[in-house]
Amino acid sequence: MANHKSCEKRVRQTKVKTERNRFYKTRIKNVTKDVLAAVEAGNKETAVTAMATANKYIHHCVSKGILKKGNASRKVSRLQTKVNAI
Repeated sequence: MANHKSCEKRVRQTKVKTERNRFYKTRIKNVTKDVLAAVEAGNKETAVTAMATANKYIHHCVSKGILKKGNASRKVSRLQTKVNAI
């Protein structure tokens, strides 16, 4: 356990940031699953709508510092390729 005041503060901050990051990362997984489910079903309209939502949210996470720009770009690109294949 932390012994210094500054270490105790860092522990508290880390807990808050971990919870926030967990929320964002779970949401990224969920929007990705929505796109993949629509692609599996072969529903073009739903896939395009879900892709727009996923694209917006993934890039929003970049601005929050949850994902790096290249990582988000790669995720969006791979999803878009699957949507385009329908």
